[in-house]
Amino acid sequence: MSLRLVSWFLLLFFLNVFKHEVPAAESVLSASKTLVWGPGLEANVVLPARFFYIQAVDSSGKNLTTSPGEKTFEVKIVSPVEQFTRIWIQVLDRKDGSFLVRYRMYATYTDLHIHILLKNKHAAKSPFILKGPVYHEGCHCPQPNRDLSLLTSVDPDRNAQEIPQRFGQRQSLCHYTIKDNKVYVKTFGEHVGFRIFMDAILLSLTRKVRLPDFEFFVNLGDWPLEKRKPTEKIHPIFSWCGSNNTRDIIMPTYDLTESVLETMGSRVSLDMMSVQANTGPPWPEKNATAFWRGRDSRQERLELVKLSRAHPDFIDAAFTNFFFFKHDESLYGPLVKHVSFFDFFKYKYQINIDGTVAAYRLPYLLAGDSVVFKQDSGYYEHFYNELQPWEHYIPIKADLGDLLEKIQWARDHDEEAKKIALAGQQFARSNLMGDSIFCYYYQLFKAYAKLQVTEPKVRKGMELVEQPADDLFPCHCHRTMVKDEL
Repeated sequence: MSLRLVSWFLLLFFLNVFKHEVPAAESVLSASKTLVWGPGLEANVVLPARFFYIQAVDSSGKNLTTSPGEKTFEVKIVSPVEQFTRIWIQVLDRKDGSFLVRYRMYATYTDLHIHILLKNKHAAKSPFILKGPVYHEGCHCPQPNRDLSLLTSVDPDRNAQEIPQRFGQRQSLCHYTIKDNKVYVKTFGEHVGFRIFMDAILLSLTRKVRLPDFEFFVNLGDWPLEKRKPTEKIHPIFSWCGSNNTRDIIMPTYDLTESVLETMGSRVSLDMMSVQANTGPPWPEKNATAFWRGRDSRQERLELVKLSRAHPDFIDAAFTNFFFFKHDESLYGPLVKHVSFFDFFKYKYQINIDGTVAAYRLPYLLAGDSVVFKQDSGYYEHFYNELQPWEHYIPIKADLGDLLEKIQWARDHDEEAKKIALAGQQFARSNLMGDSIFCYYYQLFKAYAKLQVTEPKVRKGMELVEQPADDLFPCHCHRTMVKDEL
């Protein structure tokens, strides 16, 4: 072998080693041009898990679109007047050049300094200083609000008498009154365990803001209740799911609500933030098969499994549990093991199909970077009217009659399918995070309170829902309460 050839081999070898030791993206990152933003940088935005975003930017000012490495940025949060800060921090790599930083505070601090470091250099405008007091989730310190003007549509006195008579004997309901920013409740029906979700969001809200006095009923079941026509005397019932045939007032689902309240807690493993850091391999490396796992809560799910068996190259669908159609288990079984939700995103195509009502996994499916095939449905969640077919998801017929055709379309139009997946993901990031869910509840309750034409009351049989004790890290509210203007 000639000396020149040996030299070329050595040069290529060292270039290859150097390339792997110092990634190109990392070598050109700019600390000063890095972008940082989000509600977690504001002292007054109190969430169970606060969060903000980091966008990696190179020295030419261009945003990175691939991950520079999950350890690229270091985040430290300290209080200058505390020796130890009781804060749990996670930096989640979203694999698209951006990072989601979430942190959960277990005490209240006078001030907080948030340091964001890139190779020991402060990124963007770091350190970000949150002028205190900065309250933790358990601190009872509502902000004052002044807009309690009333309109003329809801009669709490009539509702308190008629709704229990109409629904209370055969449905599970909660009758709530918010009075002086305290929560009172009375339950109707046998199965009232889901009351814990409503109690939790109301208690959390009243620790953060002053809610207006109002009185309302919550349906604790899956199915919406109010089936009267708009021309008839409709009773206002709050539900977690709506339908085209009912008139309930729709809130975020209990599943999504709990995932917000318990983010970074021990009770929730799936939430909108965690999904963003676990979206599977890059798009070109995902399996071009439509994926689904779940239980047998609807006839169309049986049809889906049947389709999967007939077309395994198109669909991978199987049951993890039988309950509703247990007599058909021999036809549609055997059961398969549960799959980690994050492993769903190894597949390009996700099938969202109704269960007993709307499938409550849709927010998490949208938050990934697979494209969602959403069944046409008469049921809906609080955000469905903002979703657009062919923009945020690929629509499929209620009977799944065009599912194979739509999968083939996605395979034949890969870039367009990817664009839809990313639009759905961006929708979830913009509209279904914790701050949006809290804001939705707050605005919904304020708007409802304005419709009352009689005084909301703490009714006979109601009990006070106590705020949880915060003895370990007690806080003192420094906000000045103002008198509400009527």
